[in-house]
Amino acid sequence: MKTPRHGDRPFEIGHVDHTELDVELVCSTTGRNLGRPWLSLLTDAFSRRVLAVSLSFDPPSYRSCMAIIRECVARHNRLPQIFVVDGGAEFDSVYFETMLARYECTKKTRPPAKARFGAVVERLFGTCNSQLIHNLRGNTQVMRQVRQVTASINPKHEAIWTLADLHDHLTCYLYEVYDSLDHPALGQSPREAYEAGMAHAGHRPWRRINYDREFFIMTLPTTSSGTAQVLPGRGVKIHYTYYWSDLFRDPEIERKQVPVRYDAFDAGTAFAFVKGQWVQCHSEHYAIFQGHSERELMLATQELRKRHRQHACQRGLSAKTIGDFLQSVEEREILLTQRLRDCQARVTRSESEYVVAQQPPNDGHAPFMPSCAAAPSQTAVVGPAEEYEIYGAF
Repeated sequence: MKTPRHGDRPFEIGHVDHTELDVELVCSTTGRNLGRPWLSLLTDAFSRRVLAVSLSFDPPSYRSCMAIIRECVARHNRLPQIFVVDGGAEFDSVYFETMLARYECTKKTRPPAKARFGAVVERLFGTCNSQLIHNLRGNTQVMRQVRQVTASINPKHEAIWTLADLHDHLTCYLYEVYDSLDHPALGQSPREAYEAGMAHAGHRPWRRINYDREFFIMTLPTTSSGTAQVLPGRGVKIHYTYYWSDLFRDPEIERKQVPVRYDAFDAGTAFAFVKGQWVQCHSEHYAIFQGHSERELMLATQELRKRHRQHACQRGLSAKTIGDFLQSVEEREILLTQRLRDCQARVTRSESEYVVAQQPPNDGHAPFMPSCAAAPSQTAVVGPAEEYEIYGAF
């Protein structure tokens, strides 16, 4: 009851939510219809400024939460002190709450079925739809009266926008146009309110978060138990796939449980906490899994299980089986659609998320040096290559 509704300063209260945009998108390569994208927004309650934008074909999940947090840190090098979220399952995930606890942020869940408690971000969704999305070709407003829709006016046949083009125009609208227009609740633009609030409350440099190796690893998910056993000659097993690092040759590490994390957007790379540091591991089928997302592998796994049940085959799934399926010509339409969606979404994410994928397999000692997507004045400072941080007890 004592917390101000919109906070007393910028970055005190932030609202996070997701919505499915009212527009159909197509693949930039094949022209195939890929459906409607999901928009994730993080907005500042005090200044009404949009702090981060994430656009993806995947429905809301922990991946959406991690993507919006990465974008916010890449642009501003800090996070809001309080996150206001709805009752979605993605906000109750261990990954999201661990991330907030690590950077001393508080999560507040608004009451169910009461959208007015999130009116800041809900109103922003409506403004974005009315001023931009509903003016695009291929918008789905007509689908509200679906019985009156004919083939000649079906939005699926009128779609011409790709995910990359929509992402560019959407970020330009939210970061530049909406940011500079007068807001009726403020009497000034969100940018002016943000700058005045920062000048009055201070920049609080102790809340700064560098977009470095430690932050990148903290945004990666882990297994259900959080650890994996190091098997001699095989490495650690994560979701049917073995990952290997040369540090696993140490006899003291074999047969031990080590903390692990994996990249949800690159199934060819994972990390293991060995000897006080996070080391980079590569899949046994790195050439096949590199660039494939976790969701694509999940769809492939479900398809294989369904095929095995139909043929009364009780074989266990392995990384080789999944890899052969991904390369076979028997891929079903749902897997192909997901692959096209991942290819389109890869353009919208910052280059720093793919530095790990572009590095050749090594012994795990090379430091991680991301290239931040923020402006030069906001770029995080990363230490020299020889300063490789060694952690204490995990």
